[in-house]
Amino acid sequence: MFLVRAWYNKAGWLILLRPLSFLFSALALGRRQRQQASQQQAAVPVIVVGNISVGGTGKTPLVLALSQALHERGISTGVLSRGYGGRAPQYPFAVTVDSDVRHSGDEARLLRRHHGGPMWVDPQRRRGLQALIDSHQCDVVISDDGLQHYRLWRDIEIAVVDGTRGLGNGWCLPAGPLREPPARLTQVDYIVINGANRALNEDALSAGETPVTTMRLVPEYWVNVKTGARAELQSLPVPTALSQDIHALAGIGNPQRFFDSLQDLGWQAQCHAYDDHHAYSAVELAFARDKVLLMTEKDAVKCESFAGEHWWSLVVSAELDQGFSEAFCDQVAHMLAVRKQQTQMAVSEQEAQQQ
Repeated sequence: MFLVRAWYNKAGWLILLRPLSFLFSALALGRRQRQQASQQQAAVPVIVVGNISVGGTGKTPLVLALSQALHERGISTGVLSRGYGGRAPQYPFAVTVDSDVRHSGDEARLLRRHHGGPMWVDPQRRRGLQALIDSHQCDVVISDDGLQHYRLWRDIEIAVVDGTRGLGNGWCLPAGPLREPPARLTQVDYIVINGANRALNEDALSAGETPVTTMRLVPEYWVNVKTGARAELQSLPVPTALSQDIHALAGIGNPQRFFDSLQDLGWQAQCHAYDDHHAYSAVELAFARDKVLLMTEKDAVKCESFAGEHWWSLVVSAELDQGFSEAFCDQVAHMLAVRKQQTQMAVSEQEAQQQ
């Protein structure tokens, strides 16, 4: 957490790590070139939703929103994930509604809760992609993260940027939070700024001609972590005796985003920030056993087995710019039409050769 704060506060002492950043960038470029040489076009279009910075930026809600937009256009989607934080009995691993979060990882478990189509996880994404395609009928596959997994074929790349924190000091690891230089954003198909709370433009992002759009996370309702019961945003059943001692936790890329959302909803809580993907335990959270504890849905999937009676998670959805959503769906529909035409032409040529 100390290093993260230094990156985004642009601490001056980080310049001492700049030589290592140059080395990291060179190694990353070499790795990218080697892996891209081994890419093989997939049987269906692949959309990669990722980022160039360390930590979460809102990729998972965007994946769900894109999947829903495609579904409304009659296009079925499968979802692929690394399954970070989980260890499945075997890989590739099909995530079901009954999958243990310890097997799937928190993000995949969250995706499975809202995504109606097939969902697979595999640290080797190309292998997981093939298993997903072989096992299910889906028109396209969306990969949650994987922008730097260059062995994985991609037809569309979408980079998500945290609108509050931006690109930090703009430097690569370890002097800054970036996995790749800002110029990488000129090579993706779309840039989505999650929650543009400050001025971020194409110049600041080195986006060039890459289309830049925004999204915002909209609170939908509360879910009781223990029972699964729902409550409206303004009707959370908090006992009067506990209303003065409310706690909140967040183990996501930017915990402050969640704490700010609670404040916007009128909740004053004692906030506890954890590292992204933090694995909670009953002992660790025993302090809130009989208290009101508010958390993100991503945190909740790891606390269900030992949740207290008054533990609630906030369900959010990504609200996309209508123009971006339509342009994206149009692009995918066009790709599918081209692929269908190519398949028909190949079949016709094969039949002609056999005659």
